[in-house]
Amino acid sequence: MFSSIRRYGAVVMLVVLAGCGDSPDDAARDLTRGEALYAQHCASCHGADLAGQPNWRERKPDGRLPAPPHDASGHTWHHPMELLFEMTKHGLVPPVAPEGYKSDMPGFGQVLSDDEIRDVLAYIESTWPEQVRAAREQRFGASGR
Repeated sequence: MFSSIRRYGAVVMLVVLAGCGDSPDDAARDLTRGEALYAQHCASCHGADLAGQPNWRERKPDGRLPAPPHDASGHTWHHPMELLFEMTKHGLVPPVAPEGYKSDMPGFGQVLSDDEIRDVLAYIESTWPEQVRAAREQRFGASGR
């Protein structure tokens, strides 16, 4: 189990480092499209208001966690954008999640293009208050990613 945690940590670090080279067009994301795609693909679980499902920190009877909020009350903003991208594209499966982790989060890589996923994430990020953005900048560097 310890080796799985170590491997997971190494993968997260690689994803963090990969995120350091965000493309220049990240600043020009289509927030309107991101909001519409969020409403279509994400809101049914994560809430139209990004508030997540009730009791999102408590496991359901099947052992899985409810969908977390994407607003400032949740932990989404604690993750680098590239890791959020990988989670959204592939779902919560290795190497993003530990081997055997069970989640209701599907991957959207067959449904949304990379640009559409990035627009959804940019929309979510656009809703966070300034203090969250400042904390992200401190945590992930000048780009906040």
